[in-house]
Amino acid sequence: MKWRLTSRLSLLTSIILLLTSPFSPLQAQSAAWTLVRTIALPEPGVASLDRRGNLYVTDAQNNLHQYAPDGQPLNTYSPPLPGHTAQVEAWNTAKILVFYDDRQQVVLLDRFLAPITEVALIDHLDGMARAVTLAPDDRYWLLNESDLTLRQFDGVQKRFTLTTPLDLLVGRTRPDFRFLREYQNNLYLLDRTTGVYVFDNLGNYRKKLPFAGLTSIGFRGDELYYLADGQVHFFHLYQLTERTLPVPAADTRQVLVGEGFAYCFTPQGVQVYKL
Repeated sequence: MKWRLTSRLSLLTSIILLLTSPFSPLQAQSAAWTLVRTIALPEPGVASLDRRGNLYVTDAQNNLHQYAPDGQPLNTYSPPLPGHTAQVEAWNTAKILVFYDDRQQVVLLDRFLAPITEVALIDHLDGMARAVTLAPDDRYWLLNESDLTLRQFDGVQKRFTLTTPLDLLVGRTRPDFRFLREYQNNLYLLDRTTGVYVFDNLGNYRKKLPFAGLTSIGFRGDELYYLADGQVHFFHLYQLTERTLPVPAADTRQVLVGEGFAYCFTPQGVQVYKL
C-alpha cells in the first residue's frame, strides 16, 4: 500500500512538473509565435493573403492596404467612392477581388492595387448579394440573400450560368451568411448561425461542417482554420482531424495564417508573428 501511494505521488509530481516546466508542450505551443512587427491600424476590417504571402487588409475608412509577409507596407488602394468593404480575396495571383456590399459592386485590382475592372451587380442581379468570391474563367460565385440562392455569374458574357437554391438546406433557421470562398475545387459558404456549407465547383451541395458562431474562416494547405475560444483550430479537409494552437494576444478578433507568418487582428491593429 505504501509503495502504491508513493508511486501515485510520484506520478502526480511528474505531471505538475511537466505542466509547469519551461519546456512543457503547452508553453512550447505558445512559443511558436514570435512577434516581429505591429501594424498600427485602428479597427482593421476584412483581410486576405495572396499566394506570395502578402497581406491585404482594410482600414476604418475602407482603404485597402497591402503589406509584405513580414508586415512592411507596400501599396494602398483608396476607392474613388465611399463604400463598405464586405470581402477581400487575394488568393488569385493575377487579381484581387474587393466587394462593396452597400453599393453592390465588385472591383478587381492587380497585384500592385491598380484597378483592372469593376462589375455593378445591381445591373444584373434581382436581389441583394451578401457574399462574392472569384471562380475560374472570369466568373464569380455570389450568395443572393434575397431569394436564398447560390449563383455563378459570367463576367464576360454578363449572365448567370449556375443557380443552386438554398431554402431546403437552410430550413427554418435564420441564416447569417458571412463568407464565401472557392478552394481546391470546392465552394465554402459560412453561415454564422449553423456552420459551413460545402458545395462542389458546380454548386452541388456536398455536406455541412458544424462550426457555428464564426465570422470568418481561412485555408492553409489541406486545412480549414478558424478562431474560437482563444485558439486557432485547424481542421483537415480530408482526414477530418483537428488540431489547435493558442493565440498570444487575448484581444484577437481574427487570425490569418500563411506559410511563414501569422497575423492577429486586434482593435489597435495587426500583430505579425513569425511561425
